[in-house]
Amino acid sequence: MTQITRRGVATMVVILPLTTALGCSAPSRESVPPAVEVPRIPQTGEFGPASHTYELVGPLVPKTTTMVTAWDLPQNPLTDPALDIRQDADLIRQGFQLFTNTPEATPRFTTSGMTCANCHLNQGQRELALPLVGTSGMFPEYNNRAGRNFSLEDRIVGCFYRSENAVHGPDNGGLAAARSGAVPSPPSVNTDTLVLPNVASQEVIALAAYLRYLSEGYTPGEDPPWRKKNRILRENLLPIDALDPQRGEAIYTELCVNCHGPEGQGVQVGDKKAGPLWGPRSWNDGAGMARFYTLAGFVRYAMPYLDPGILSDKDAQHVSAFIISKPRPSYPYKTEDYQVEPLPVDAAFYGLDNAEAVSGHSPQP
Repeated sequence: MTQITRRGVATMVVILPLTTALGCSAPSRESVPPAVEVPRIPQTGEFGPASHTYELVGPLVPKTTTMVTAWDLPQNPLTDPALDIRQDADLIRQGFQLFTNTPEATPRFTTSGMTCANCHLNQGQRELALPLVGTSGMFPEYNNRAGRNFSLEDRIVGCFYRSENAVHGPDNGGLAAARSGAVPSPPSVNTDTLVLPNVASQEVIALAAYLRYLSEGYTPGEDPPWRKKNRILRENLLPIDALDPQRGEAIYTELCVNCHGPEGQGVQVGDKKAGPLWGPRSWNDGAGMARFYTLAGFVRYAMPYLDPGILSDKDAQHVSAFIISKPRPSYPYKTEDYQVEPLPVDAAFYGLDNAEAVSGHSPQP
């Protein structure tokens, strides 16, 4: 009898001995019942059988990705039978679908080409790829950029504004143009004409429900050990003026272009397509991924998708410099960020000579 337990979910398989395999005479058919697999019926709050046939790293798909694990989901609310008897099942499943295909599922908020799962790989369930399992209980959490505590819903709204460019920021012309002041200041944004998400939006509530589903069974306020690991050690960070976009472009051409394409817009492979790394459908310059070291940490540990971790700390930083040098949408409320905490040294698009303040204030405090 073998018993396998994962987060309190037990699967029991009963294997009866086969005497014929041991060279014994075969007993009568009546005395040897066939091998029986006893199914485990998930209880409320538990998960159904995961699709993996490999060893997880805690609850996560391992960083050493294979074609088997590359798109696997240990927790899939669409196939989790335990949700069938829960009142919040539809909300969780809606949140999962929003997470998986954000632009198509939220057209009223964004025309971006980015989905949540472009940054949080395997729908937030892969090691060293910004995993979200067990993290919802860490909110409310202090946000340095805003200088205040953020609820989980606040954090999701921030992702819409920045990573999904729900503010519809105009083209910034690229880092060099922005630094030289060659790009005119963005026009005033009339927020009355934009449909912007807020903490009470149905889509935000659904996404929060999916993230809380991923965190069931974890202690609120107890940071999971796999969180905030996509960071290059401080002693290995290059000075900003030592980052080399040309070196980064060469590495990108060698290792990244097969999935992301020469223009960074993603290559369609079956039903999969990488998100745009620059251009009007990418994240805007107020997003976390528009910071040199933040993007480099993701590239260093989560990329290339099928062979992550092959870049050195230095090369990952050069690749980030190349990507950030490209044009992307401008976030029009950057002057309202970092009013309490110091401006990070790698915040590439902040403190530029060309003022980017808009009339009025950001609708998201």
